[in-house]
Amino acid sequence: MSADGKNAVVHDADSHLISKPSAWVTRFTHLIPSGEVLDLASGAGRHSRWLAGQGHPVLAVDRNADALALAAGEGIQTQQVDLENGNPWPFAAERFAGVVVVNYLHRPLWTKMIASLAIDGILIYETFALGNEQFGKPSNPDFLLRHGELLEITHSHGLQVIAYEDGYIDTPKPAMVQRICAIKSRHRLPPENLRLI
Repeated sequence: MSADGKNAVVHDADSHLISKPSAWVTRFTHLIPSGEVLDLASGAGRHSRWLAGQGHPVLAVDRNADALALAAGEGIQTQQVDLENGNPWPFAAERFAGVVVVNYLHRPLWTKMIASLAIDGILIYETFALGNEQFGKPSNPDFLLRHGELLEITHSHGLQVIAYEDGYIDTPKPAMVQRICAIKSRHRLPPENLRLI
């Protein structure tokens, strides 16, 4: 489940509850190759809807059944799983063209999550970092990335970093965050495959 629980909320024309996707996710979605995308700790599906709208089949995974009911929609499959209770990782190696994680941190999942990323697949990860305790929740260091931690994890798993940030944001609320976009590649990619926008 999403850690912040306070995403900016708007109503669409049909009065269904939706929330705006992260600018970090929308910035790098174009790099995800064709194929299924895992939205891990999807919550009510703000990123699942965005990814499906970009033509990707999406698997939205969360432990909260009520949130998943909101995430369900065209191009989105949902799966209720509590990945923090010791259950085995339920996804095959190299299954997903992309993995998106926002406002969630459970370090024991990193190795299995990255293993589920297909070759040339894109990891887009954004969550809270140390220093966020001055702004509110989360404030427990177990749920805050150490400085440079996403860089360490991606490098230790052989991912190529496309973009990385570690610092302060003021929208949708003041917070310290760390975010990364990385590719799982076994070869040097042509520059047009790594286009920044």
